[in-house]
Amino acid sequence: MNISKLSILIPAYNEEKTIEKILDKIRDIEWPFQIVKELIIVNDCSKDNTERAILNYISSNPTMDIKYHIHPINMGKGAAIHTAIRHATGDFVIIQDADLEYDPREYSLLLQPVIEGFADVVYGSRFMGGNPHRILFFWHSIGNKLITFFCNMFSNLNLSDIETCYKLFNRDILQQIHLKEKRFGFEPEVTIKISRIPRIRIYEVGISYYGRTYAEGKKISARDGFRAFYCILKYGLFSSK
Repeated sequence: MNISKLSILIPAYNEEKTIEKILDKIRDIEWPFQIVKELIIVNDCSKDNTERAILNYISSNPTMDIKYHIHPINMGKGAAIHTAIRHATGDFVIIQDADLEYDPREYSLLLQPVIEGFADVVYGSRFMGGNPHRILFFWHSIGNKLITFFCNMFSNLNLSDIETCYKLFNRDILQQIHLKEKRFGFEPEVTIKISRIPRIRIYEVGISYYGRTYAEGKKISARDGFRAFYCILKYGLFSSK
């Protein structure tokens, strides 16, 4: 499949320490594909100097295609992704957190099944393959596996990691889905709704993971885990197909 542009959706909230570093990593990607990068940054009403860092970066890198949007109030990661999706113009879109937990050099891993004509959607799994994976929280891993298990039950998929940040979508398909979840419930909602599209081709590839501790800025909480289970029931059991 011919892909001319990739839209990189970057939700950001209080990421002044890492936003410029992740943008540098995206800028410096070298891949064997002739694909233009479109960056869409959505600042979800950060309370630190995230906006200043972003605007300085845009000013210092005028040749990069960067679109910047800001929410006047904090609405959640899912809401920031919704905003970015609406403004995307690439053939495919990928989600990139503004921290350093995921390596943009691995976009090529997710793009490969698409370029070869096999996939419409590709998830990057932290739990398959031989890539580096930082060892962190036992109960987080258990919760992730349970969320993935129950989401698979209702979506009839066999994914290994639905909570992964790296999700690559055909833009036309994604923009036709009505998404509602404004926080981390985005992950099960989009997975279940994507799974119900007739003849959709979903693939999964192994990626690395350089996770953060809460002291280093990690934001997801137990409340978000419970919300994920609620969303699985809401969109998997009670929502019409």
